[in-house]
Amino acid sequence: MSHTASLMYTRAMSAIMLMGTCSNAGKSLLATGLCRALVRRGLRVRPFKPQNMSNNAAVTIEGGEIGRAQALQARACGVPSASVMNPVLLKPQGESEAQLVVRGEVVGAMSAREYHQRAQEFLPTVLESYRELASESDIVVVEGAGSPAEVNLRTNDIANMGFAKAAGVNSVLIGDIERGGVIASIVGTMQLLDADDQKHMRGFIVNRFRGDIELFTEGMDIIERHSGLAPLGLVPFFPQASNLPAEDSLDINTSTRNREGAIRIAVPKLARMANFDDFDPLLAETDVSLLFVSPGEAFPGNLDAIILPGSKATRADLAFIREQGWDIDILAHRRRGGHILGICAGYQMLGKRIIDSEGIEGEAGESIGLGLLESETLLQPTKTLREVRGKDNTGVDLCGYEMHIGETATNTTRPMLILENPSRQHGEVSTDGRIEGCYLHGIFSGDSFRHAWLNRLRNRTPTNLAYEQQVEETLDILSKHIERHINIDRLLKIASESKAG
Repeated sequence: MSHTASLMYTRAMSAIMLMGTCSNAGKSLLATGLCRALVRRGLRVRPFKPQNMSNNAAVTIEGGEIGRAQALQARACGVPSASVMNPVLLKPQGESEAQLVVRGEVVGAMSAREYHQRAQEFLPTVLESYRELASESDIVVVEGAGSPAEVNLRTNDIANMGFAKAAGVNSVLIGDIERGGVIASIVGTMQLLDADDQKHMRGFIVNRFRGDIELFTEGMDIIERHSGLAPLGLVPFFPQASNLPAEDSLDINTSTRNREGAIRIAVPKLARMANFDDFDPLLAETDVSLLFVSPGEAFPGNLDAIILPGSKATRADLAFIREQGWDIDILAHRRRGGHILGICAGYQMLGKRIIDSEGIEGEAGESIGLGLLESETLLQPTKTLREVRGKDNTGVDLCGYEMHIGETATNTTRPMLILENPSRQHGEVSTDGRIEGCYLHGIFSGDSFRHAWLNRLRNRTPTNLAYEQQVEETLDILSKHIERHINIDRLLKIASESKAG
């Protein structure tokens, strides 16, 4: 089929939904690659995820927030990210509670039970958001959440079959062969769906295959025969995925690197860690060894730097640091002359006090910080969401984004950053320059700042890594991978047979 013919299909209807047999089956990556592949065919493409649960979020063009995966998919589409692309975002901040973000704005917090009972209330907003995107595109690539086989949650579902049925969108089921049992997972998922939901599931993709593809030809036939779904592709494992921002904290376990003679940086794996894609550019540096320290482990004694990351519940994760004995490791690293950087919640933790008088992130009260900086933080209901540019205190250009609840005050005359729009001093640096803190996420994505900061840890010859360029090149490579291994023309035909919601 020609690209012109593909365009005719998508003009007729504007959506295809990718669901997985389980969480982390590769939906986000395949949706991202499909977005870029369709854009390369000359189509206007938009990403969409009805409901997401993630503490890895991105700031949108209008000053809202969405899941990191949808922001990357928007980039793959060549358009700015917008709150409409992920209308319901749940950001876990406790064992059974999550902050609720609707159309980019925080509207409160709910327990898992309460949200499940009330989820249908948000379906009109979800459908309105989807229709907005459909009206401005040739095709919307929709990503599900978790698995449609969680039929115990089907009644109030708005993330998978509940959305697909309400919007009239046909779907494709993705199975992860790397986990094992992919035939049973795809066939079993279809068996659990009721007849009305089965009508919206039209094809399947087997993801993350390793080895000789010919060896699974019979497996594809068996799945087709027993599921009634059209085979759309057997997709080999894509190793370059590590060059793209990850959304799921499960992925950071596979990203840890340990290189002999490299700059050694450690990050505590906090219970409520957020925006961990801050570290992707450091992982991409060939002379950096980035270690995520898991609960129960101690920090190594030979580190060049420790970075305290963002968190969805600052005081709770500060207590978690002390429970793990990591505060002792951090202070010992300080005495040895090591560098420490706090980002967002990590910046708040480095100060003297964190006050939550209104119980915004949990039980009201205050916590004594690590005391390595002079600052004090007052948590407030209003959330700061904005992209910023500026320079560090040595004049190096940088950019990033703020995403935090709370204001931090310091009496120091040693700001870490000088920011624009509005012009202001920001963050703090200790008198010896070894302890730093700021609110900016994404700060390491800028090559100039990243190279300058690493050089302060240890004199080095800057690598030739251009991080943002690498992301773009990887998106193009991924799109070609998708074109080779997924029958996109057949997928577009399934999309054209969806009914406008």
